[in-house]
Amino acid sequence: MAILILIKMLGAVMLLLYAVRMVRTGFERASGPALRRTISKAASGRVTGAFSGMVVAILLQSATAVAVLAAGFATSGILTTAAGLAVLLGADLGSSLVVQFLVFDLSWLVPLLLAVGAWLFLKVENRTVKQAGRILIGIALVLISLQMIGESTVPLKEAQFMPLIASYLAADAPTALAVGALLAFLIHSSVAAVLMIAAFVQKAGLPLEAAVPLVLGANIGAGAVALWLTRGMEHKARLLPLGNFIFRTAGAAVALLLVTSIQLPFESLGNVPAQQLVSVHILFNLALVTVCLPLTGPMARLVEILMPDKGASVEGEQTTPKSALDQRVVHVPRLALASATRELLRMGEEVEIMARPVMMMLENGSFEEIHRLQQMDASVNTIHSEVKLYIAEVNRGELTSEEAERSLELASFAINLERAGDLVSKNLLERARELRENKISFSKEGQRELESMHDRVLANMQLALNVLVSGDVASARELIAEKDRMRLLEKECHDRHLNRLKSRTPESIESSNAHMEVVRSLKEINSLFATVAVPILAREGQLMESRLVPAE
Repeated sequence: MAILILIKMLGAVMLLLYAVRMVRTGFERASGPALRRTISKAASGRVTGAFSGMVVAILLQSATAVAVLAAGFATSGILTTAAGLAVLLGADLGSSLVVQFLVFDLSWLVPLLLAVGAWLFLKVENRTVKQAGRILIGIALVLISLQMIGESTVPLKEAQFMPLIASYLAADAPTALAVGALLAFLIHSSVAAVLMIAAFVQKAGLPLEAAVPLVLGANIGAGAVALWLTRGMEHKARLLPLGNFIFRTAGAAVALLLVTSIQLPFESLGNVPAQQLVSVHILFNLALVTVCLPLTGPMARLVEILMPDKGASVEGEQTTPKSALDQRVVHVPRLALASATRELLRMGEEVEIMARPVMMMLENGSFEEIHRLQQMDASVNTIHSEVKLYIAEVNRGELTSEEAERSLELASFAINLERAGDLVSKNLLERARELRENKISFSKEGQRELESMHDRVLANMQLALNVLVSGDVASARELIAEKDRMRLLEKECHDRHLNRLKSRTPESIESSNAHMEVVRSLKEINSLFATVAVPILAREGQLMESRLVPAE
């Protein structure tokens, strides 16, 4: 009987983790650039940063995902450590609000969510709509998994060992704190851990005296997860989860001392024990935001002391990433072309890193940030030269016709990526510099148009790099279709901009040249990345030779 309960509970937990990941993936694919831009705007203030983190955590149903995103921005210099800590504090509060929503009985929604979500995902070709379907299916699976957890824990209420465990944890709060931290770390989700503990309270009769320390421990464990996931990232990225972990651990220790010292009015927090527990979880994270938000600056300095940068060289420069071009296999075309593909993937990612904060630079970027991003173009140019020379060396050997064709495709794509890097550095970032120098801003309508177009380009960059590695025909077709959509989007942006000029919108008149240059550059960058799909579709006979109507 005990084994059957364990299997049911394990299956339910795994389904919950999969469902949460499904929701997060849907949001990232549908509006990933917009979510990243929301986090990146945190530098404007602590309260703004906390709010941004909260919103994104609610959408992704994970504070850990926000921590990883913020760590990436800290690495690129867009977020300071203090601003990033504000984002993570808000994200912790956002994830606790997700628990509040999921703890309600929403089982009646499951059939509707499954029906609508599956129809959108299977029947609609539009990428954003398909991801909306994925999100709805994920939410339905979350609710189903919670039902399964509740059903699997019901027999535990009658088990003889349950009162012994409950009384032991209630009497030994530090042990309960450690168990909660271990649980959250093992399943890599504070949302799942707190929901499991709430199910034990509601269905298995776990007392709040044991459950509250478990939840406090789950907050510590969730902070440890972010530390673990960013352990291989650069120094600046690892400072954020460390600071957040210290905040969480210190807050949990103080809260544990409080709940074990005085009798708290849990009855006023909800009608049922599970609701009372979730309310405690929310209040704890709200208190952390309130108390710790003014302390993000001192914490940033503390983590710098606790984790000094040992990876920098004597000159203070970071070590250069190792090239994927393996000279040892240059005479084995199959392996050499695989090495070149990996290096092109790195080159594409460098261009993407340069392009990602472009809209922020156009809006309010500093000259230092713009210059730093422009400097990255040198790395792109270096990779471009090395890839061309490497492929030329490979071509001196004996290649099959397929290998020769593949080598030409990779060399051509390297040229296109280098051109895309130039467009970002010399066109887009130069426009950002000019806008800052002349104190010119886009109109609100123009800014929204450019942000929408920029989001689409970033998503297509990711798709193009996936196609480079996988050679998937369906993804290649989607990429070429996106190229056509981008052409239409450029025309729409052009027409709307002309209408604003006719209406004499002051911002549109001042920023007209920059606006049209950004639109053209984004379209061209998108087209350059889309070229990776052309040879794949050409081999499959899925490309038309010309869009021209045959002459009569």
